[in-house]
Amino acid sequence: MIQIRTPQEIDLMARGGAIIAGLVQELEDRIEPGMTTHAIDEFSERYIEAHEGATPAFRGLYGFPGSVCISVNEEIVHGIPSAERVLEAGDIVSVDVGVKLDGWCSDSAWTFAVGDIADEVQALLDVTRDALRNAVAAAVPGKHVGDIGAAVVETVQGTEFGIVRDLVGHGIGREVHEDPQVPNVGRAGFGPLLREGMVLAIEPMLSSGSTHIRTLDDAWTVVTADRALSAHYEHSVAITAEGPRILTGGDDEPAESVQARTPSSRTA
Repeated sequence: MIQIRTPQEIDLMARGGAIIAGLVQELEDRIEPGMTTHAIDEFSERYIEAHEGATPAFRGLYGFPGSVCISVNEEIVHGIPSAERVLEAGDIVSVDVGVKLDGWCSDSAWTFAVGDIADEVQALLDVTRDALRNAVAAAVPGKHVGDIGAAVVETVQGTEFGIVRDLVGHGIGREVHEDPQVPNVGRAGFGPLLREGMVLAIEPMLSSGSTHIRTLDDAWTVVTADRALSAHYEHSVAITAEGPRILTGGDDEPAESVQARTPSSRTA
């Protein structure tokens, strides 16, 4: 069942989203060659819990053995943090973060460059981020879930990249994963009607090669079938009469706080 949230409930979700926005800013400055994914997980957990009442929403979710999902290069989502996984210059790393605060969840992901990356890799990140920006812009009352996926398709069409179709966004609220599913491909005017008060986690994932996926033997990490690079960006977004309200950071600057960008008022 699709839940409709009050403005006050959306404000509560934005408080958790602001924590994620701050964490993204910190990680932007901290991620570097030689860092382990375990160190990213450890820092993220400490950062979240430094905010009174906040906990990592993914810690223990469905048995996940970390506080945030950290996916490197060909890993699309659900990468398990490891002290053995050391980042190298030229890598890209996606950090998928959930925060639970006062009973409400927020969810966001960002893909970071590790040192200098090749121009074609930067292009993958840029197109994926543009796809998120355009998908968010389509999240307005009166449109449909299919309009969100159609915006992703339109953004990616004509590039060398492909949309990972088997992983989707989702509703979010009291639980990390709620109805409806939000596919990254769609047709305008199709799917559930977007209504004021809905909150969606919109998360395009692109591949530089095959869009087929497989899950590793750890039963968590999802990779591109041909081990091509993948990028992932995500925001939690409220549908409002004034337009989409991003609860987890600015759509142009990851470091900008939610509160500065907005008026007050099923994968991870």
